[in-house]
Amino acid sequence: MASRVILSLALFVAAAAASPDRIVGGNPTTIQDYPWIVQSETLGIITGVWSQSCGANVLTTRYVLTAAHCYDGLLYSPRLRRIRAGSTYRNTGGVISYVETAINHPTYRHLFGYDGDISVVRVIESLVYTPVVQATTIASPETVLPANVPVIHAGWGTTAQQGSASSVLQDVTIYTINTELCAERYLTLNPPQVVTENMICAGLLDVGGRDACQGDSGGPLYYKDATGLNILVGIVSWGHGCANETYPGVSTNVAKYTNWIVETAV
Repeated sequence: MASRVILSLALFVAAAAASPDRIVGGNPTTIQDYPWIVQSETLGIITGVWSQSCGANVLTTRYVLTAAHCYDGLLYSPRLRRIRAGSTYRNTGGVISYVETAINHPTYRHLFGYDGDISVVRVIESLVYTPVVQATTIASPETVLPANVPVIHAGWGTTAQQGSASSVLQDVTIYTINTELCAERYLTLNPPQVVTENMICAGLLDVGGRDACQGDSGGPLYYKDATGLNILVGIVSWGHGCANETYPGVSTNVAKYTNWIVETAV
């Protein structure tokens, strides 16, 4: 089981708790199309260099939403994380806000899988809404997506398993996959991996070639409604490799945590 955090020699010490694992099969896009996504950057303890390691999603001017495994581990500290908002380009441009604290969901236990892999992060300097920095719309608690619905990943992660990170924001359209079928697939791994009702599986089943990948953890899975509004339905969490035809990518199901998100981001 692999999270989708970028790991490199420069970041290894700072992110040692994340399992090794950009958008695969996607296309370049701009922050104007997705002003709700931001970069989560990690400070390399050895190098002293900041670099994008995960994605995140703007909730308010003080809070962003991401994956808990991006803000967890023996060597995790808020001082080693910051948010870059309003930039199409990885590690440059936009505005910076440093992290004050991260509130991981109380059910998240990395050693026992990725259930509850969601975190509300409070930043020190308030973001300012602009055309390229906007609050995301999160799924309502009643949201249930059937299988074969088109959804969108966006991020700066690698273009292939163990590949290089993208210098520009990318997006890709994939399709939701029945959770029970997805769970059955993952149980065939050795050791078997558990997919729960708190997760959304998406990809091109038995085809592969499109997915989130390393560096996309914590970023969005969007559903575009009939009005054209991108609704945040998932948070990139984990998967078996990237763009695998047998094992779809897995995101945290935001609707299962909407009430907690609203109560926490206050």
